[in-house]
Amino acid sequence: MNKQDILTLYQYNQWANAKILNATANITQDQFLASASFPHGGLRDTLVHTLHGELIYRRHWEGLPLPGRLQPEEFPTFESLLSRWVAEETRLIAFVEELTDEKLYNYLEYLSSKGPYQIMLWQVMAHVVNHGTQHRSEAAAMLTDFGHSPGDVDMIYFLSESEAQ
Repeated sequence: MNKQDILTLYQYNQWANAKILNATANITQDQFLASASFPHGGLRDTLVHTLHGELIYRRHWEGLPLPGRLQPEEFPTFESLLSRWVAEETRLIAFVEELTDEKLYNYLEYLSSKGPYQIMLWQVMAHVVNHGTQHRSEAAAMLTDFGHSPGDVDMIYFLSESEAQ
């Protein structure tokens, strides 16, 4: 894994998130707040969980203090969530753009419920994109049920669009 590979993954992540967020902009407030049987609840709750994942990992990678868990209630409207999302995405992309190939192979220490462990930065960065993929698929299912499918969010479509530009 090298910087260009990680940058491509995070550009895909940004593109796929934008498709979900653009579709979310078309739903009603009631749909945004509605509960659902997905692991993290309805659309707002799932999106907040996804955003929190990106936020917490980026701060860990930068050696910054970790914030408390983002709460869905902090985002009473889609616009409030979108504003926070855009701000975080800007910070995340800036972090990725500053990486070097060497830094991607640095080990990070984590403490999990099973104890401490080490993992290379590139591995956990790939995990964050994969984590987002899972929750984007849940959000896409909810959006489709609301009549606002985000369309295809597979990486192959991103790559195809990127090559065409």
